[in-house]
Amino acid sequence: MRTGGTTPKTPLLEGFLFLMTGIFFILWSVKLGHVLYKVKDLDLAVKDFSAKGFNVEYGSKENPHNALIYFSSGPYLELIQRPPVSKLSKFLLKIVGKKSVIDRFNYWEKSKEGYFEVCLETKNKMDIVRRTLQNNGIKYFETSSKRLDPNNRHLKWKLLFPLENKLPFFMTQFNIDPRPKNYTHPNGITRIDKVKYGIDNKLSPIINRLCKDKTLCVVNEPGISCSFINENQQ
Repeated sequence: MRTGGTTPKTPLLEGFLFLMTGIFFILWSVKLGHVLYKVKDLDLAVKDFSAKGFNVEYGSKENPHNALIYFSSGPYLELIQRPPVSKLSKFLLKIVGKKSVIDRFNYWEKSKEGYFEVCLETKNKMDIVRRTLQNNGIKYFETSSKRLDPNNRHLKWKLLFPLENKLPFFMTQFNIDPRPKNYTHPNGITRIDKVKYGIDNKLSPIINRLCKDKTLCVVNEPGISCSFINENQQ
């Protein structure tokens, strides 16, 4: 005899719910996309990181403002000299009430050489990011970007900048995956191992709720550090 008002789940229903949960996680999960490293001179930084055994490629075929160090899996490194934002763009952002975005870009310009920012990445949509920020009373600004890289790939992606600048920014995956397949850099490094990201305790629950990437370690201390997996040292 059945008592109470609940209906027990059948194994078939439980399996279906488990499958749907997995699909939802794959489609909507947020991961660590890349780590930004500020440089004073981009050409000099490319030479320096190349000398350290990394394969470095400029971000754009013409007039690059950044360079990338890709890995076959996990996040990549972005060496950036300046944000690709003109004075006109900053003026327009100010007019539409997005001064916080300008402040973020100004911080990028004034940052000291080294790791200074991270970007979290979604597979194809920003819905879960928007919803999480809205639930925490945080406004945001969205835009899109594109570039022609040195390999003639027309890369396109979307961006979302929280107006709380202590939070990282977000982007969708590139329309074309630029990562090399099964690649080991000349120095033996295969991927990024851990990224320690310092953020205020009041904001860390937002990151932890959105991002389950084990590569990202959220800590309550200032600064960003990055470690690598090197097959020559295993």
